[in-house]
Amino acid sequence: MATIEIEHFSDVLCVWAYFSEPRLAEVARNFGATVAVTYRFVSVFGDVPGKIAANWAAKGGYDGFAEHALQSAAQFPELRVSAKIWREVRPASSLSPHLYLKAIELCERAGQCPQGSFAKATGGMRHAFFGDGHDVARAEVQQAVGSSAGAPAAAVLPYIEDGRAHAALAADYKAAETLGIAGSPTLVLNHGRQKLYGNVGYRIIEANIQELLRDPKPDDASWC
Repeated sequence: MATIEIEHFSDVLCVWAYFSEPRLAEVARNFGATVAVTYRFVSVFGDVPGKIAANWAAKGGYDGFAEHALQSAAQFPELRVSAKIWREVRPASSLSPHLYLKAIELCERAGQCPQGSFAKATGGMRHAFFGDGHDVARAEVQQAVGSSAGAPAAAVLPYIEDGRAHAALAADYKAAETLGIAGSPTLVLNHGRQKLYGNVGYRIIEANIQELLRDPKPDDASWC
């Protein structure tokens, strides 16, 4: 049976990407090795002060945005959301945690960090902010998350110092632009033909995977 490949584009500071984690875990439980998820990043919170000023100035600023996130969290009681996010803890940018995570990914590919450390650290970075209320834009928080995932800073930092992590992150952002990714989270299936964006329920994700597992002919997805 063919493996269904899914690209998961997200911003680590996007609360809806945090809420999508149980759905991806359910995909892993139900489909196992039949589905391979590749985690990639898109810049939604690259400039947090600018985003808040542009989109939330008339709606309470950071406090209004925090209230929106906490109200949204009521739909997902299985996930802990700290009352400190955006009120007391305000990461300036998602770019630096994205960069550190790409460095962990490269470290894993080189065999210098254990298999699964990148995915574990990506989830850990979201939980550090949304669950524990830590500023993940800070280097010491990133390094602590990486170490908890089995990726020590001594093995990870060289990929930032020589620019390789920057190149990998730039490739993610470019891919998001090329694919027309509208925001976070977005699941991309079937070589870009199918995109599931935002607060998409598990059954919709499952239906898309099941249809691909039906093994349609290539022409089924494109008639002209």
